[in-house]
Amino acid sequence: MKLGLINSAWVQAGKGTAYGIRQTKAIGFDSIDIFADPLDTDARERKLIRTECEAANLPIVSVACVAVGLIDFNPSVQRFHFDRCRAYLDFCYELGARNLLLVLGEYVWERQVIPPAEQWNTGVRHLKALGDYAQKLGLEIALELEPFKLSLLNDVPNMVRFIDDVSHPVVRANIDVSHLQLAGTKPEELRALKGKAIHVHISDCDGKVHGDLPPGRGVVDFVPYLKEIAALGIDGAISIELEYSPEPEKIVEWVTEAYQTTAKLMQEAGIARE
Repeated sequence: MKLGLINSAWVQAGKGTAYGIRQTKAIGFDSIDIFADPLDTDARERKLIRTECEAANLPIVSVACVAVGLIDFNPSVQRFHFDRCRAYLDFCYELGARNLLLVLGEYVWERQVIPPAEQWNTGVRHLKALGDYAQKLGLEIALELEPFKLSLLNDVPNMVRFIDDVSHPVVRANIDVSHLQLAGTKPEELRALKGKAIHVHISDCDGKVHGDLPPGRGVVDFVPYLKEIAALGIDGAISIELEYSPEPEKIVEWVTEAYQTTAKLMQEAGIARE
């Protein structure tokens, strides 16, 4: 598998696109994931992302999209987010990415007003249609598991059920290791995602709240998870997700630390770099 980085680490530290891409390559990463909204990204920035990654020989594996409104109870909001997701898929195609990393939303009003099954079925319906659009572009969609109690996809059983309900060949799962820790998921539970997962995020946390720390700065025991991930035979990337560095002026050191510890963990787990 490739060892990648989500470029939001640089963006949130106030660094420019070109700087971040060049530093990602200089540190030693094999690939990069892009966090950018095509509706907020002009033609010059889009070209910059593409040309800088090409110049650095740094393939773009994934583009991240948060689309919580796909399961909103208002049809107009759903339509906007559906069209926005299609724009993201076009953006993926333009950048030569392999997948769209998609974050679905949460049940509203503590599941008390809108029947939970209605929101679930709304999500399934939209993902079937987005899967059709992605397939025409030669892309896949990787669904994020969010560890929050009201998230639609908040544990492995719900992820499996959702993917099975969508039943589309290009709609699969993303595995986020720190999210598994926060959700209380045991490493062996990942076996249920055999043939259903295409992408991986890795970061650390304190075991209580969402953290996105460099591996080794929290409580996650990574190797058992990574060994199970290796057994899934995913042909993709393990991408480091770092958010809101406490010392933005030391972002290079922060990212370098995450790279070094993750590379070592992959080696310990028997995951070969490609």
